[in-house]
Amino acid sequence: MPDDKITPALIRASDPVTALSLLTRLPLPARQTTRAAEAAWAYPLAGLVVAGLAALVGLAALGLGLPAPLVAMLVLGAQVMLTGAMHEDGLADMADGLWGGWDKAARLEIMRDSRIGTYGVIALCLGLASRWAALWLLFDAGAGPATAALLAGSALSRAGMPVLMAALPHARSDGLSHLVGGVPPRSAALGTGIAVACALALLGAAALTATLCAAIVLAGLAALARQKIGGQTGDILGASQQLTEIAVLFTCTALLT
Repeated sequence: MPDDKITPALIRASDPVTALSLLTRLPLPARQTTRAAEAAWAYPLAGLVVAGLAALVGLAALGLGLPAPLVAMLVLGAQVMLTGAMHEDGLADMADGLWGGWDKAARLEIMRDSRIGTYGVIALCLGLASRWAALWLLFDAGAGPATAALLAGSALSRAGMPVLMAALPHARSDGLSHLVGGVPPRSAALGTGIAVACALALLGAAALTATLCAAIVLAGLAALARQKIGGQTGDILGASQQLTEIAVLFTCTALLT
């Protein structure tokens, strides 16, 4: 039989926990970076957990009689707290770096800087406002459409991250993305299949349009990252989650409300 160190198993029971420990602030065992790349197939499952917990907050708020704008704000806040705003941070850093630097070295250096600039502030504000507005309209249409869109968007957006990790080289020789390592294409494919299946179960035919819109956004970001910095970083991955989730929420707002 092949040595497991040479040929890692595609699926392990611990992979969802590994994915959750990497992508959330939930009190879980320390992340296993040696297995994090193979566990990328479980990123959409981590997204379902985050969205599910946030949806419970929204349903509780609806039960208390709060209006849709406040429900959407609480759901958005719950998502940010559960993930430690790591994806929002990636979006802001990406905007600062890709538009604030004149060459690859300068862009990567800006993206590493913990301070936020004008481009980052604008991207962060627009991103949060977009998600809040979409969730507002979805919750105004009912708890069912809002919950389905929230879960589908969270799963599909996290399926895109391992796709980028498998398709693009590392833009730098350190950082979280580099530490995780290259994602096997089979893991990325499995994660995508899981996310699409969940979206179909939740959204029905609307899932096809939502998936297509997310894929277009992901492809555009991949092309931009390759052109600007020659590959992907943790900030690019975080930004991809935010942008593809917005694409799914917007699509669901158009089709379900």
